[in-house]
Amino acid sequence: MSTVLDTAGVSAQAALEERTYRKVTRRLVPFLFLCYLAAYLDRVNVGFAKLRMLDDLGFSNTVYGFGAGIFFLGYVLFEVPSNIILHRVGARVWIARIMITWGLVAGTMVFVRTPTQFYILRFLLGVAEAGFIPGVLLYLTYWFPAARRGRIVALFLAAIPMSSIIGGPLSGWILRAFSGTGGLSGWQWLFLLETIPSLVLGVVTLFYLDDRVDAAKWLDPEEKRIVSAGVAAEAKGKEAHSSFADAFRSGRVWVLGLAYFCFANGIYVISFWLPTLIKQKGVADPLEIGFLTAIPYTVAIVAMIYGNVRADRTGERRWHTVVPCLLAGAGLMASAVQTDNLVLAMLALTLATAGTTTTLAAFWSLPSAFLGGAAAATGLALVNSLGNIAGFVSTSLVGWMTDLTGSTQSTLYYFGALMFVGGALVLTIPARLVNRR
Repeated sequence: MSTVLDTAGVSAQAALEERTYRKVTRRLVPFLFLCYLAAYLDRVNVGFAKLRMLDDLGFSNTVYGFGAGIFFLGYVLFEVPSNIILHRVGARVWIARIMITWGLVAGTMVFVRTPTQFYILRFLLGVAEAGFIPGVLLYLTYWFPAARRGRIVALFLAAIPMSSIIGGPLSGWILRAFSGTGGLSGWQWLFLLETIPSLVLGVVTLFYLDDRVDAAKWLDPEEKRIVSAGVAAEAKGKEAHSSFADAFRSGRVWVLGLAYFCFANGIYVISFWLPTLIKQKGVADPLEIGFLTAIPYTVAIVAMIYGNVRADRTGERRWHTVVPCLLAGAGLMASAVQTDNLVLAMLALTLATAGTTTTLAAFWSLPSAFLGGAAAATGLALVNSLGNIAGFVSTSLVGWMTDLTGSTQSTLYYFGALMFVGGALVLTIPARLVNRR
């Protein structure tokens, strides 16, 4: 009888735990997803604006590539300080600050007339957004233990492909429908209209997010105990990294930063150049290009969520990161093959897009698996900073090579090879540190 009662008690506790985490997920993930959707839309809509902006302003591909990439210099310089501030003042105020300032800067892109203005505003946009992604990833460690965090991170990062599924057709439609309205070009309306969600969500953040579990009025005391206990139990199993400086001294953090640099090259070359790659295959209409960009990202959402749910279920992290990155590398190289067959080109671009986004989501379960406390705040920001140097390298390199050779194809072999290098770096991290059940 005692055994039966004990089993019933365990089952009831497990059911309560599941209900609690579903409640936390429903409260936090959809809202953070919307915030990142707005952020990524503001970051990469310049890829669609390019289709008309360059002709209107007389910019070369080199100017565009440098301007698109200089965003990441501002981002990298202020990434670590931003995350340290978030850890000290709380996510609610700091994430709201990030969103409102990047919305204001993104909106001023409508006034760009010269390359210098373009460079300055893109740099300031990077400064404004610095800390958002690692800040949210750090924030999620306050609520979800590692065994549950993979799928949560995947749902959050699904905003990357979703921003293109929504933003591609929307951006193409704005370019075509608003061109000349009120004396503004379509690309100016694109920057103006797509900044509104960031400003609105930034204000809402101040009232919606809670900095810590104990401040969440929407959880009852028992639910708070369950969430806090799960996070505390995970913290005991992490390496003894607790200070901000510990992250800089950790060789594994630097290795992961280099791996993320490799992955991010693939991510950003697709984010900023996918519309151009499709246009080079013979598609001219901006709206049609917008709908075609939605295809790879639709597949990417399914792939990244499936891959990370499976990683949570099995507890295996490294190969769930490495396998999709190898597929992405193959897809990037295949998309470099000169062909007039749009179907084959889209298949290659879809493989590359699905592979890069799945790699991204799986990757972020690695550093948070062995870093805790203040070291997690610094470590996540440091890894993201090293990776986002790739944003400057990739966009500038593609722009320069496009002007030099008249095509983006040659650089895609380089980016495909980098994905393979990143996979090899991930495998140097001991499985015992990141694989958990």
